[in-house]
Amino acid sequence: MSDYYNAFETSPVPAPGPDAVPPEPFRGIYGMPAFATIPTSDVAASVDFWLRGLGFIELFSIPGGVVHLRRWAFQDVLLVPAASVPEQAPAMSLSFACVLGQVDSLVEACRALRPDSVDGPRDTPWNTRDVEVITPENARIVFTAAKPFDPASQEARNLAAIGITPPGAGRGDNEEHA
Repeated sequence: MSDYYNAFETSPVPAPGPDAVPPEPFRGIYGMPAFATIPTSDVAASVDFWLRGLGFIELFSIPGGVVHLRRWAFQDVLLVPAASVPEQAPAMSLSFACVLGQVDSLVEACRALRPDSVDGPRDTPWNTRDVEVITPENARIVFTAAKPFDPASQEARNLAAIGITPPGAGRGDNEEHA
């Protein structure tokens, strides 16, 4: 028996597919369930890279204190001034959802701003296409796009082996968990 259930309605991420359309940047103010705080020694350069390379918007800023960036709902980053940043990116990464149609343009935009900042794209065993970006602050950011689900694929077998099945394949909807 699996405790997993379909709860996609709680996410702004669209259903996977080659024609998936990303949501517009979310400009509402809400209690953030999670966010990243990233120190930067050059706030202007960092903001420029996050906006033009990674597709974030500047939600607001407090001069000398914080720049609040966002893409979709629940994709929040706070850039804060710091005297210095690590010389290299840590092993830890922070991942953001995107759609397949954004992968190539994201790679191109980041490489145009910082030619050696991108690794990938590469496909994963859990059915995503991922791009790793090292930002000016040496943060390791991964953009991950779900690929269309093929029930005959190895990725589907990988997920089924841990109890994750597509909607309509065994378990009912989310009503008992809502």
